[in-house]
Amino acid sequence: MSRNICVVQDFLNDRHKEQIRKAAEAAGFSVRFFTSQEQEDAVAYLQECEVLYARWPEVLRAAPKTLQWYCCSLAGVDIYCSDPTLFANPDCMLTNSNVYGVTIAEHTVMVTLMLLRRMPEYEDAVRRRHWPEQLPIRSIRDGSFTILGTGDIGRNVADRLRGMGARSITGVSRSGRADNAFDRVFPIEQLDEVLPQAGFLILALPGTAETFHILDRRRLALLPQGAYVVNVGRGTAIQQDAIIDALNSGALAGAALDVMVPEPLPAEDPLWGAKNLILTPHVSGNMTLGYTCDRNVDLFCEDLANYAAGRPLKALVDRSRGY
Repeated sequence: MSRNICVVQDFLNDRHKEQIRKAAEAAGFSVRFFTSQEQEDAVAYLQECEVLYARWPEVLRAAPKTLQWYCCSLAGVDIYCSDPTLFANPDCMLTNSNVYGVTIAEHTVMVTLMLLRRMPEYEDAVRRRHWPEQLPIRSIRDGSFTILGTGDIGRNVADRLRGMGARSITGVSRSGRADNAFDRVFPIEQLDEVLPQAGFLILALPGTAETFHILDRRRLALLPQGAYVVNVGRGTAIQQDAIIDALNSGALAGAALDVMVPEPLPAEDPLWGAKNLILTPHVSGNMTLGYTCDRNVDLFCEDLANYAAGRPLKALVDRSRGY
């Protein structure tokens, strides 16, 4: 019986497809490619497949019990971890693609500089055709930063801040395990002790029950007056009405949110009007940078070789933990 792979992706170019074909052939598989506009055909072919490389939950839900491995091309897999009914085979392995560190880190540096250099206030003045006095600004150089989440994204952010002269970079993670990208790493249990010194807080967290509203109204109040907050992880990590109040009252000097709840954000949502806020429509990652697309395919092909050889998958997700 032939071993089949179903690929449902929109970002693949001819070079990517050829790379996957060669990797599949070397691993003893046949592969067919579909786009999001061909999901009906993809689902029909999927019934005879052992491996699925895609990003849509509805495609996975249509998979047979014989599916052994679902490779999700996105980093965030919270929906797959919170809804076991998506898997007809409860033992189906799930992997994700932790290749977004570069593009999300560059986005984070961009909005960090915009906040430190007071761009939301200057942009507001320009929209009103007003020529303001020069405002005091801050720099990444000699600055102190706290990153909540020390995975691929957090480490990439830390590396770039370090390269621009940051004085200290503190990490906060589930385990508190030391990491060379950070000057120190605290366990999540000590978050309340860390926040009063977090003048610039960056959230790069997965969406899990543990991270839901981890930055709520009480913890926002622990931040020093005039702190900045950047969120490039999951919108559920922040209590949104609380950060709106903190921005409008001046307790926070500014914030940049690439993720929010819900998405897309309704036109009438009060978040749009919060002071000194940079909003971007979940664009820090995704498949919009060529390097990210290349690495996504590289990782799938690498794990395909691991899968065929019976080795552990490099990007295996622990569904009980959510990442």
